Amino acid sequence: MSSEPILQVTNVKKAFGGLQALNNVSFDVKEGEVFGIIGPNGSGKTTLINCITGFIKMDLGRVRFRGRDISRRAPHKIAAMGVTRTFQIMRPYYTLPAYKNLIVPLFSPRARKAGGWRGGGKLGDRDTVSIDILEEIGFERDSFVPYKLASTLPTGYLKRLEIARCLALRPEIILCDEVFSGLSMSEIASMVPLIERLQMDGITLIMIEHRLRELFRVATRVMVLNFGEKLTEGIPEEVMADEEVKKAYLGSEEV
Repeated sequence: MSSEPILQVTNVKKAFGGLQALNNVSFDVKEGEVFGIIGPNGSGKTTLINCITGFIKMDLGRVRFRGRDISRRAPHKIAAMGVTRTFQIMRPYYTLPAYKNLIVPLFSPRARKAGGWRGGGKLGDRDTVSIDILEEIGFERDSFVPYKLASTLPTGYLKRLEIARCLALRPEIILCDEVFSGLSMSEIASMVPLIERLQMDGITLIMIEHRLRELFRVATRVMVLNFGEKLTEGIPEEVMADEEVKKAYLGSEEV
């Protein structure tokens, strides 16, 4: 893990009318780490991810990726730089088979420039590459699951499909918005090793989560938001021992 930050978020502010959703939120993420973002419902977590990835324009503040200012870039341009994201409410192409959902990102200039999946050289047959990626994240290659319409897939596979579409872009960072949400305990048990493998492959992960026990198994550091403001950040054990964090969660979540 590099000691240099790959992502720097500085004094981000965002208001919706009279509601201050984010107020001077700042943090750095080091290359190769798993950085968790937690907080009660309505604390501004998803708004922060939306600002970082360009889906919402921040009012003030700055986001730098590898030293380059991406604060005012469009979402597709940010993704083309290697900063990708999943969505809490999954957004697949429901009328396409699962493997065909990866064709669009595989046709992107970034994927074409990268030259294929884990092999270099020419990109080759994109259908085959799609199946390769799906197999990497837990789809059974010899089953019918990769060929099923996305609309017929259960939540566990849809969550993995979100990650697969990110991987098709050969990302440097994946921002995960509640990838454990809605999963059974057995599905979570299989998802945790996937997160660990992505980190081992050199991908930096920023994870919004309400499933704290599962997050703390993989997170290097954690930041806590409450009412749009940063309460604290640090290793999970230190963060959850903080009295202000306990007050923020009291009555809303088990900690």
